[in-house]
Amino acid sequence: MRFDILTLFPAMFQGPLTESILKRAQQAGRIEFHLHDIRQWTTDRHRTADDTPYGGGAGMVMKAEPLAAAIRAVRATDDRPGVTILLTPDGELLTQQIVRELATLPRLLLVCGHYEGIDERVRETLIDRELSIGDYVLTGGELAAMVVVDAVARLVPGVIDSESIVEESHSDFLLEYPHYTRPAVWEGRAVPSVLLSGHHGEIARWRRAERLRRTLARRPDLLVRAAAAGVLSKADLTLLAELGWRPEASGSA
Repeated sequence: MRFDILTLFPAMFQGPLTESILKRAQQAGRIEFHLHDIRQWTTDRHRTADDTPYGGGAGMVMKAEPLAAAIRAVRATDDRPGVTILLTPDGELLTQQIVRELATLPRLLLVCGHYEGIDERVRETLIDRELSIGDYVLTGGELAAMVVVDAVARLVPGVIDSESIVEESHSDFLLEYPHYTRPAVWEGRAVPSVLLSGHHGEIARWRRAERLRRTLARRPDLLVRAAAAGVLSKADLTLLAELGWRPEASGSA
């Protein structure tokens, strides 16, 4: 899978893209990253990529000409079809479901907004999708692009062990179960005995129950989505009812 990142600050990506899992995935040929400095497509000697907004107001706006030229040029560097995504606070909220969808694509072009944003005409003509990583504002789209890259890349086949992502948080609208490792007793707190039993069926049932309990306690809104998606079994619904959960307007349980 190919990631093209268009940014005014390419140096920000050097650490995150050259460490740990992303580094190994690149070395294995599973993913590839290409950083593009938008200022390369400016035409004045000051390499100006922003200007004051029409109508007045605080801040600056990324200019249409260099950004549009950058997007078009980068698109032409590879024949694989790609989706051009703008990272912006008013975009669609990133979810694990969107991440899974993006991970099936051969190429992503990530445009990092900055300042007050980009010229609206570029959004209207050259952006395929807009994503936000949360209801808050960052200084630019670079950190958001890193989040998208990390979340998507780990789902590309061969990047990490497929078993590691089967029951992790948000894989099926539920949060992940608690984890423990050695020692068996730490500061007087023991690992749940079922995990030491060697009984794989009992362990699986315990983990499923813990996922349901944790989701109910921390993100009950996800249970409504899980019920609507039909991923809760009768046993799940029975346990949730015992824990006091009642589906709210899901209509599917």
